[in-house]
Amino acid sequence: MVEHALPANAAILAGGLSEARTEAERATLIEAGRQLFTKPCTFFYASQKIDQLPPAEGPEIAFCGRSNVGKSSLVNALTGQNALARVSHTPGRTKQLNFFNLGDQLTLVDMPGYGYAQASKSVKADWQGLMFDFLRGRATLRRVILLLDARIETKAGDRAAMSLLTEAAVPFQIVLTKADDAKPWWLKQRIAEAEKLAREETAGHPLVLVTSSRTGQGIPELRAEMASLARTA
Repeated sequence: MVEHALPANAAILAGGLSEARTEAERATLIEAGRQLFTKPCTFFYASQKIDQLPPAEGPEIAFCGRSNVGKSSLVNALTGQNALARVSHTPGRTKQLNFFNLGDQLTLVDMPGYGYAQASKSVKADWQGLMFDFLRGRATLRRVILLLDARIETKAGDRAAMSLLTEAAVPFQIVLTKADDAKPWWLKQRIAEAEKLAREETAGHPLVLVTSSRTGQGIPELRAEMASLARTA
């Protein structure tokens, strides 16, 4: 019924960039993302076990990717805080879920990296078990941002993560990182491949974003996508 229709801006936000039909709608989304990330973002919880999670009280977006994909750098770039997410000098070291409160409108979840070559089989098995339990059981988890390195080919671990997300019925969106360090011809191939991978998984989001934490490329667009999932103030 008409009386239950969303306000115009709210309807635009709900659809995200993939549903934007005009430059004005796109600009509305970009501005919403900018405003969201002017709010304070603070660490508030860490968990190494599935029975130690914080209460599920609002929309959450999780960041997932191979070790050394640039996940911490991207979170820092999004929030404008150089040390919010710790950048480890030893890939694969972080083994816990880290939770960050973004202006009481959105919770960011930094998931442990996967696929580190020197990690033992038991560590990799623990990651899969913990992550699947978290993904499957977290009702407030709106989307997983799955990071792929723009400079290198998609690894078996990346494909396994996509299958895991689909099995857990959690929507995921592919975001390419470190785009500033990829040759244009290669980046074009990587984008096409990522779009194909997203289409092949029922949980895959159709819009692939290309980012660089160093140059800021794609940061406004990713913020806009995240704003479409946030709780309105």
